[in-house]
Amino acid sequence: MIASIHQPQYLPWLGYLDKIDQADVFILLDTVQFKKGEWQNRNRFKTAQGPSWITVPVVHDFGQSLSEVAIDPRQGSWSRKHQQALRTHYGSTPHFAGVAERLDQVWDQSWERLAPLNRATVEAFMEILGIDTPLLWASNLEPAPDHPDERLISLCRQAGADIYLAGSAGPEYMEMELWRDSGIEVTIHEFTHPVYTQPFGEFMPAMSAVDLLCNCGPDSLALMRSANGR
Repeated sequence: MIASIHQPQYLPWLGYLDKIDQADVFILLDTVQFKKGEWQNRNRFKTAQGPSWITVPVVHDFGQSLSEVAIDPRQGSWSRKHQQALRTHYGSTPHFAGVAERLDQVWDQSWERLAPLNRATVEAFMEILGIDTPLLWASNLEPAPDHPDERLISLCRQAGADIYLAGSAGPEYMEMELWRDSGIEVTIHEFTHPVYTQPFGEFMPAMSAVDLLCNCGPDSLALMRSANGR
């Protein structure tokens, strides 16, 4: 069984979803420290002016885990702004309506914490794409060691996995001897971004997966898999 593990991201990009698609189980790592300015509470849409950030406002303390991070209740209009941004920048794309309808189901809910919101956006994308990999919360499993590799090994074991699908940068920081001793095989996720027709000029990769879904609709999963030799 192949497991992959990653922090829950907001409206994630295609590489994140491809990693889920290649795994038999995907663990949402909500027990690690929240990092401001990364992908945990923001992502990018393609616009006529270039990439544009959309950000979920949060309140958090230094060192707080992702599972504890709250959405800022003083900025209650953030979801309406995101809905409007989707309509402004993708309203003319061929498959906008279906994507907007599904994401509106997420945005129209009241969210207090970031991690459940992020999971809901991941699940929305998976549903549209047709990916059925089970998702697990790390916080619902037994407490894992603080050491990064030992933590991941523990989570893999608890999920019943004998293969860990690591990110492409994994070999740069992983202590591979620990993995060899654990008996869990490590494979590296290599992702090739599909190229497709976008509005607003030259192709721009690494946007939120919203971009592929709005432009390519039912062909999205096949395009992603084909670009990666599957």
